[in-house]
Order: sequence, then structure tokens, then C-alpha cells
Amino acid sequence: MALIGCNSPEPEKKAEAPKTAEKPPEVYTVNFDTSKGTVKIEVHRDWAPRGADHFYDLVKTGFFDNSRFFRVVRNFVVQFGIAPDPKTNQLWARPALADDPVVEHNRRGTITYATSGPNTRTTQVFINLKDNSQSLDSQGFAPFGKVTEGMDVVDSLYNSYGDMPPMGQGPDPSLIETRGNSYLESRFPRLDYIKKATIQ
Repeated sequence: MALIGCNSPEPEKKAEAPKTAEKPPEVYTVNFDTSKGTVKIEVHRDWAPRGADHFYDLVKTGFFDNSRFFRVVRNFVVQFGIAPDPKTNQLWARPALADDPVVEHNRRGTITYATSGPNTRTTQVFINLKDNSQSLDSQGFAPFGKVTEGMDVVDSLYNSYGDMPPMGQGPDPSLIETRGNSYLESRFPRLDYIKKATIQ
């Protein structure tokens, strides 16, 4: 199965995303207050430094707040990381991150960026629902953290809409990016979501 992250076209005049000037700790914990309960993710810079630093900026600037778990595929992954406001997505669409080497395996509970090819990571990430290391490690998917609390919450996220097109009839990431939560609320109202993400 593909783990593609769609990116909106770069605007003619590019405003910069509101990144923090703080240097992330070598290990830090992100608390996700979700519609189903609390999920805690421990991030390790030594696993994937570029990915870990970028994730820190996304959390600190509120990027994930009120965003949906838009792709929940049973026995595979939970994917999220598209902001509810299209203007915010546009700000973070470029430049994409250079890839990190794959140091850790895509085991159950690890979190990794979705891509559309080499050096295309932006904001979309996924949590592995099973050990996907045999299929994903060799494709360059580099985990940067792991769920340390609330994996039962991750397992319980609403999954009946199915995979995203063309694999299924679930939400279209490109439409989420351009239309925001209004698209999801009208077409996929049962999706679970992140109320707020914070660094502990």
C-alpha cells in the first residue's frame, strides 16, 4: 500500500511557515488530546533528526490542533497531518524535508512521515498499526518516534470510511488540503480528531 502525502502547488509569493527558534531536545514527548483519549508519542532525534525537528515545529505552532485522522486502514496505518485551514497547509507545503536515513524499523506504534517520493516529506505522518518494517523500511520510511501511551486509543480510531482514493472511498488528501475541515465535516463527519497537541 502506498503512503503518499499530497502537496498543494506552491503559491506565487511564498510566505514562511511560523517555525519556532527553539532547539528541540534530543528526546521529547508529544501529548495528543484526541476525541478518543490521550496518545503520547516519544520522539527521538537520533532516529531521524530532520523529521524530529520538523515535528517539533509543527506541534509548537499548533499545526495539528483540530486536525483529523483522515486515513485509518485496519491492520496497516493511521495517517494524519493536514491542518484544518487550507492557508496553513499552503504555508507548510514547501520546502519539503530532505530524507533521513532509516535507523529504526517501522514496527507497531512507530510514527513516520508519509511521502510522495524521495525528499518530499512535509506534514503528513502515520502511526504503524502493525509491524510494517519488511515493506516500508526498504522504501526509505524513517520512523522518528513511537507511541508510549494510548496505543489502545490509536487502535480505536474510526476506520469505516476506508482507504483514500484510488485505493478506497475515504477522504481525498488533496481536497482536505484545499478545502480544510469543511470538506471532512460534510462528507466524513465521523472521523476522530486531535483536539490539541502539546510538548510535555
